[in-house]
Amino acid sequence: MIERVIATPAALELIAQLKAEHGDIMFHQSGGCCDNSAANCYLPTDLTIGAYDVKLGELDGVPFYIGKLQYDYWKHTQLILDVIDGQGGTFSLEGSTGKAFHTRSRLFTEEEWAQIETQVIADLA
Repeated sequence: MIERVIATPAALELIAQLKAEHGDIMFHQSGGCCDNSAANCYLPTDLTIGAYDVKLGELDGVPFYIGKLQYDYWKHTQLILDVIDGQGGTFSLEGSTGKAFHTRSRLFTEEEWAQIETQVIADLA
């Protein structure tokens, strides 16, 4: 199975730190102006997932969602959650750590995309 979202070791380390501090957390990648189109980390009670959000996968047991419009734009890419030094989104839980989550991406190969399309068809059956 091709994963649509993965995390670097640095991102997994920060995720573990935030889980230890806050308990259950979640990610949402949107395209809004206020969050700088970044993946933001939230408590599940801080953001309502709606009908136009797509669950891309999980990172160390933490669900990762993306807004439908962003998904349509990025569906041919694998998102790679990374960490950089600096201040992230003002709404994101890592804001006080001096680190910020940063989303990178890479295009799926033709073979990977064919497998993803097969998975989607199987999921709909």
